[in-house]
Amino acid sequence: MTNSMQEYLEKDPSFYADEIRLRRTVHNGAFAIVEGSSDFKFYRQILVEDGIVVASNKSMAIEVLKILNHENAVDVVAIVDKDFDELREILPQIDNLFFTDSHDLETLLIQSPALEKVLNEFGSNDKIKNLGEDVRDILLNAGCSIGYLLWVSFQDALHLKFEGIQYGKFLDKTSFKLDENDLMKEVKNKSQQPALDLESLKKQFSELKDSKHDRWQVCRGHDLVEILSVGLLQMLGSRKATAVTSEILERSLRLAYEKSYFSQTKLYDALKTWEIQHNVELFLVQ
Repeated sequence: MTNSMQEYLEKDPSFYADEIRLRRTVHNGAFAIVEGSSDFKFYRQILVEDGIVVASNKSMAIEVLKILNHENAVDVVAIVDKDFDELREILPQIDNLFFTDSHDLETLLIQSPALEKVLNEFGSNDKIKNLGEDVRDILLNAGCSIGYLLWVSFQDALHLKFEGIQYGKFLDKTSFKLDENDLMKEVKNKSQQPALDLESLKKQFSELKDSKHDRWQVCRGHDLVEILSVGLLQMLGSRKATAVTSEILERSLRLAYEKSYFSQTKLYDALKTWEIQHNVELFLVQ
C-alpha cells in the first residue's frame, strides 16, 4: 500500500471502524476511541492499551463512534476534548461519547497535582512562594484572553491562525500580564489576514468576554503550557528556553499524572458507570 493510499484510508471513519471490528477477534474488552497520539500516551496509563484506538482528530473519533453505534455496538466509547462545546451549548448528546471535565486533556493535567510536581522539577520554590498568587490563577488569567479570541474565531468563522504564535510578543515575562492588543496583532499577522479589522475584532472579543464563564472551559491547555514555559524562564524559575519547551512540559505533566488523580474526575465516574453497566473491561486493574 502506498503512503498516499494509506493517508486516504486514515481520513475515512470506516478505516477506524474496520480496525475495531478486526481487533475484536483478539481483544475481549471494551474499546476507547481517542483523538490523537498525545491522548493515547495519556490514556494508556489508565485504560487497557489494547482497547485504545487513535483517530486523527475529534470529529473523526465521533464519526467512527456513530458508525459503530449504527451497528448497535455495546463495547465502544469515544473520549474527546470538550473544547468550547459546552460554552457554545453544542455538546453532542451520545450515550457512549465522553468529554474531558475541562476544556481539553492538557487543562485536565494542569488542574491536577501533576502541576506541582512539574513546578518542583523545573521551577524555583523561592520565586513561586514570593508570587503571592496561585500559579494556576496566573496561567488562567493570561490564558483566558487567548481562549476568548479563539472562541470568537470559531463563532464568527474568522479562521484565525493560532499555531506558531509567539507568546513573548504579547506576554510580559516579569508580570505575566497579557496585552490583548498585542495578542490580536500577533494573531492577525500569523493568520496573514491584512484586511482583518482589529477594531471590529476587539468589539466581538469584548462582547463575548464574561467573568461568569468557567475559566477552565475557556482556556486551551496548550496555551496554558506555553505560558508556563515562558514563566519558567524568569518569573517561576531560571531555566533555559530549550529545557522548558511546551513539548517537554506536556510530556512531564503526563508522566507526573497519577491514576488516583483521574479517579477524582467526572470523566472517570461516567466511564466507570458505563463499564459496569455494560459488563466490559475498560480500565486497567487498579
